Amino acid sequence: MIEKERPAGDVPPPETTPPPEATIAPEATAPPAGIPSPDDTPPPAGAPSPGEPPPGDPFADHRRLLFGTAYRLLGSVADTEDVLQDAWLAWHRTDRAAVRNPRAYLVRTVTNLSLNRLTSARATRERYVGPWLPEPLLTSPDVAEDAELADTVSTAMLVVLETLSPVERAVFVLREAFGFSHAEIAGFLDRPEPTVRQIARRARAHVDARRPRFDADADRRTEVTTRFLAAAAGGDLNAVMELLAPDVTAWTDGGGVVSAARRPLHGPDHVARWVLGVLRKPISAGVRLRPATVNGEPGILIDQGGTVIGSLSYDLTAGLVRHLHIQLNPAKLRGLQAPTPEG
Repeated sequence: MIEKERPAGDVPPPETTPPPEATIAPEATAPPAGIPSPDDTPPPAGAPSPGEPPPGDPFADHRRLLFGTAYRLLGSVADTEDVLQDAWLAWHRTDRAAVRNPRAYLVRTVTNLSLNRLTSARATRERYVGPWLPEPLLTSPDVAEDAELADTVSTAMLVVLETLSPVERAVFVLREAFGFSHAEIAGFLDRPEPTVRQIARRARAHVDARRPRFDADADRRTEVTTRFLAAAAGGDLNAVMELLAPDVTAWTDGGGVVSAARRPLHGPDHVARWVLGVLRKPISAGVRLRPATVNGEPGILIDQGGTVIGSLSYDLTAGLVRHLHIQLNPAKLRGLQAPTPEG
């Protein structure tokens, strides 16, 4: 399935026969991810390993919250794990007796580490080859059952959050996803509370104006996933097109590393032909499509030889796929290896 990047050409027509080895696999399950391993910085003498917080340690108790905060700020699993590693090392060296509120201290640490990383990441993304999409995250089913929580971690929301300034994004995430008060956020960011309130209003208005309005019915999403899997595995162009809205748009992120469309694809015919055209290529032999919960919503993993090589997530309008996000960049698949605790 992975193919070296080359300039986009015409959309290949699908074959009338099914791709011979594209199959549907059952939904995969895996144990939740653990605490990220430490870097090479040695811990203080006699201290426990930085990679293994002891039971009852505040960092371990709040890891779900810390991961969720950093991921929503960065849209990158790899960067999130790096931030948590740095935060754990900082916490490991902190005088715990001087910390009155470990939860607030840790959230403040992770938020500011994320802001530093986000500022530099934005410059890198301006030079990105083709559409940039957030790194997908294989989440636990309980995230999908909480509509508000799933919305704040959905691919569509993460794309909208990219249009905010780093500080606006931090205020929005802390306030809307986790319910921190304006006073608490002011303390995290070292800004006056009235300023934080103003930023929160501006960020909320910005997101509301750009947030797509999609169907959230879990049963319909599951049905669309099942039908899409069958149609794609069978190479059925008409069946795929029936699931796509008239104004459907697809974004494919290959990062200039693997073959992907350099520009968004528009319209049911164009999108369906591109998807089936990729599946019928010889390099896609042995590809399996399997359902999974991706970013809190039903999605699809692309598997080849036991290795996840991509993912599909989508948004529905009137029961049809309107936005399709296809992640193929190998550097962005770290979060698809095992369900990740989200908060």
